[in-house]
Amino acid sequence: MSMGRQRKLEKYAKKYFKRHPEVRVVAVTGSIGKTYTKIAIATVLNQRYRVRLFHGNRGTNFTTPLAILGIDYPGDIKGFKAWRAIFKAARQRIRQPADVDVIVVELNSYGPGTLLQYADYIIPDIAVVTAISESNLKVFQTIDFVAQEQLSIGTISRSLLVNRDDIDSRFAVYLTNPVMNTFGTGGAAEYRFSEGDFSEDKGYTGSVIVPEWEESIPVILHTYDEFSLRQIIAACAVGVKMGLSPQEIAAGASSIKPLDGRMNPLAGVEGSLILDNTANNSPLGSRTALQSLYQIPAPQRIAVLGSMQHLAQLSVTAHQELGGLCDPAQLAWVVTIGDEANRYLAPAARGRGCQVKECKNALEAGAFVHSVIERDGIVLFDGPEDGDIYLEEAVKIVLHSAADADKLVRQSPEWAKKKVDIFSRFPG
Repeated sequence: MSMGRQRKLEKYAKKYFKRHPEVRVVAVTGSIGKTYTKIAIATVLNQRYRVRLFHGNRGTNFTTPLAILGIDYPGDIKGFKAWRAIFKAARQRIRQPADVDVIVVELNSYGPGTLLQYADYIIPDIAVVTAISESNLKVFQTIDFVAQEQLSIGTISRSLLVNRDDIDSRFAVYLTNPVMNTFGTGGAAEYRFSEGDFSEDKGYTGSVIVPEWEESIPVILHTYDEFSLRQIIAACAVGVKMGLSPQEIAAGASSIKPLDGRMNPLAGVEGSLILDNTANNSPLGSRTALQSLYQIPAPQRIAVLGSMQHLAQLSVTAHQELGGLCDPAQLAWVVTIGDEANRYLAPAARGRGCQVKECKNALEAGAFVHSVIERDGIVLFDGPEDGDIYLEEAVKIVLHSAADADKLVRQSPEWAKKKVDIFSRFPG
């Protein structure tokens, strides 16, 4: 039944594009950073175009065609009445004049060959590959299989933008689209950022280098980590390819803000700055988050690092490598939570000479940070999306204002009940 409904939805999406060929599609895929990137792209394109963007990701095959058609995800995905309403809305959307100029959609891969299946009903005008990392090796087994899958999006797209800094050059063998450009912060990227200055208040000040134009675009980018900076450059590149002016691109880029739980700055106790990166961690994301922590001047820095998930056979190495990046000259404390972090990351950090506190759960970690944080210090909280860590609850303990708790991830009543059940299992 669900497969039949999926196919019907896909046919409606295909009919929509046939009826409205003027509507352009920007697709975003990659190992990490997809949500931030698609919102950044939509923010830039909104300076000129009507943009459809679906913010969430329900993790089902229904998500993409519903996002394309601009139909809300039903509360009862199995209900007959809900699907009757969905199909009626789809037919109306096809018949009506186009209500958008651009659709920005996230394309997820659930296994080898998944991305190629989207070609049944969608041909992206521009596809953006955010990064390739070890974030889902339980499904793909090796990083090469991850790269082969993510870069296959170029096969079904009219043009391709790839992250020059976070996609290893050895994966170039999987690039088949001749209309391809690169973005990043390094000098080898075609669309790149030239940094002028960084400050805790403003973020990055500099300019965007565009190969099509002689003059660069002066910008102020409100982000705290270099990975997010690269995703903003991707959004600028899409804007250039979609015909936006330098002024429109600069205005759009400067209005992009950090997302909840993704290097989001929050005010902490004792005048401290919290970098909340608890939405979802990964080897690449955690490395860049740690490097971002180092670049911000502060009398004290603390890194709170939760276990990384879905790394399969690379889990030991990934945690040890992250622990090896913990610099005692930069960090007053390294606080670890979770089996893998305590078992592998903590000893590696101690081996570097760091002070390390191993915690059994997020509540213990939050209480410890609260006890050692100094005036004007900075604390990075870096944790996973799933598992039983819920590092956002540690953040809550050191917030300056309890009102900022609504800026944390996973704060619904359903999540609250689940966390109570989890934390009650720990003694003491």
